[in-house]
Amino acid sequence: MRHALLERHLLRHVAFSPAELAACCDRFHPHRVRKKEFLLREGDVSRWEGFVVRGCFRLFSTDHDGNENVLYFAAEDWWVTDIDSFHHETPAHLSIQALEDSELLVIGKADKDALYDEIPGVEKLFRIMTQRTLVALQRRLIQNHSFTAEERYRHFLAAYPALARRLTNVHIASYLGITPEFVSKIRRRIATGSRQPG
Repeated sequence: MRHALLERHLLRHVAFSPAELAACCDRFHPHRVRKKEFLLREGDVSRWEGFVVRGCFRLFSTDHDGNENVLYFAAEDWWVTDIDSFHHETPAHLSIQALEDSELLVIGKADKDALYDEIPGVEKLFRIMTQRTLVALQRRLIQNHSFTAEERYRHFLAAYPALARRLTNVHIASYLGITPEFVSKIRRRIATGSRQPG
């Protein structure tokens, strides 16, 4: 049953035959990560690409002052990896940490490359995934340059309401590039129905 969510995810994007779907899923293996444990640490090589079956992860970098900057969160039905490190087999620029007890289905580079050769639809699938990721990152960059902090927070709540409830102020602040204290102020303003410039 672990692969049921992955199967539905794959079929949403590509019309795989039952045999192709089974061949794809056979290349993925279950992997569990406890809350606060790392799937990947910055500087290590990312050996896996993971599909989140249960739980939640944060992908973040750490600057020279020790500040953590969240690139994105990954919950159920999302993919997680340092894609640069995974594809080029170079040291990762990101760390990946579980925010909850989590379960993934992971695939290594050799197995993924083999699927590209065996099943033409796999290339289409990951092309779609890459395009969606690029669109999301482009939108986020535009928002970071043109939205106030409060607008960014309100947009995050509107776009990911269920995810936002699972995150702390510290994690949301790190994602939005503001302080946890400012997140608390915005939350209080929203609760009282007032709106002020961010």
